[in-house]
Amino acid sequence: MDLIIKPTELCNFKCSFCSSSKITFEDNTARLDLNKIFKFLKRFPDTKTIIVNGGDPLMMKPNYYWKIIEFLDKHDMPATISLTTNLYPFLMKPLKWKELFNHHRVGVATSFQYGGGRLKGDYSEFTEEDFWKCSDAMVEHVGYRPSFIAVIVEENEDTVIQTVELAKKMNVVCKVNYAMASGSQSAPYRLSKIYERYVQVWKAGLSDWEHNTQQMLKRLRGGVTICPQARNCDSHIRTIQPEGDYYSCGAFGDDLDKPIDFDYEMKGGFATPLNDDIHLMSMKKDCFTCPMYEICNGCKKTIKDLKEHNMVEDHCQHMKSMASDIIALNRLETAVTPYIDEREIA
Repeated sequence: MDLIIKPTELCNFKCSFCSSSKITFEDNTARLDLNKIFKFLKRFPDTKTIIVNGGDPLMMKPNYYWKIIEFLDKHDMPATISLTTNLYPFLMKPLKWKELFNHHRVGVATSFQYGGGRLKGDYSEFTEEDFWKCSDAMVEHVGYRPSFIAVIVEENEDTVIQTVELAKKMNVVCKVNYAMASGSQSAPYRLSKIYERYVQVWKAGLSDWEHNTQQMLKRLRGGVTICPQARNCDSHIRTIQPEGDYYSCGAFGDDLDKPIDFDYEMKGGFATPLNDDIHLMSMKKDCFTCPMYEICNGCKKTIKDLKEHNMVEDHCQHMKSMASDIIALNRLETAVTPYIDEREIA
């Protein structure tokens, strides 16, 4: 089991694409009660990773995370803590976070993309120069350069290669994710368009520095993948929001959709709300016989988004046009099934 926690929706940035539905810049916002985390860990003591996002995790005080580490040590639990932060508070006060970031249970990742959508608290752009300063501070004080996530929307879709080239220059692996329809992002970035970019990354010889392209190259052969390309989140992921609301998927948590009864699971039950929803099984009926199914359907949240925004047929037709390349990249010889517009059948 992995646990995603949002200790707070408070953030020092004002990014235009943020998926958090209750992002705030007011300090009186809700904070996730540590006891809720501890109760979860007692129920699932073999939890592997506690993934921390927000808001920004560094809006909490370091002591919040030290208390989690103390609990893990006391109960001899294996979990590590993975913080995803914009690192700007660390750049401003590195000594405040240095000891925590150097702890053997703690890993740090960050985020950056081109295109002007990543904004600091004063609405000025968080630039590549700013990003290098944060990354260099990690090298100086923690001893490594963190990997980073980039969020792609319509406005910055032409910067994918530039983003991966930056990762190569930094000698880290980036993760180029597509924007989902949550929070301030009113519509999703269509999944087929990001796969077109992953194919471009591979053709440019840059796949070693982009995580999702690497996943694409093995997905059709049963290669294990992770968010946002997996569809088995019910089985091994849970999310706790700042107010204590409980979900299997962080993205559905952002939508406040398909909550799980926390007390029910803490008493021994186990819920699978995403797998139980037949509408989230596939985008189309034809998907089940298509050799591209494992790639084309993305995750459950992607299926929901593309259906709600009437993007399914455009997505399917676009993916069929790339199918031969993607199947070949997976070292398979499966024939591509023809495109069928199911709107015409209906």
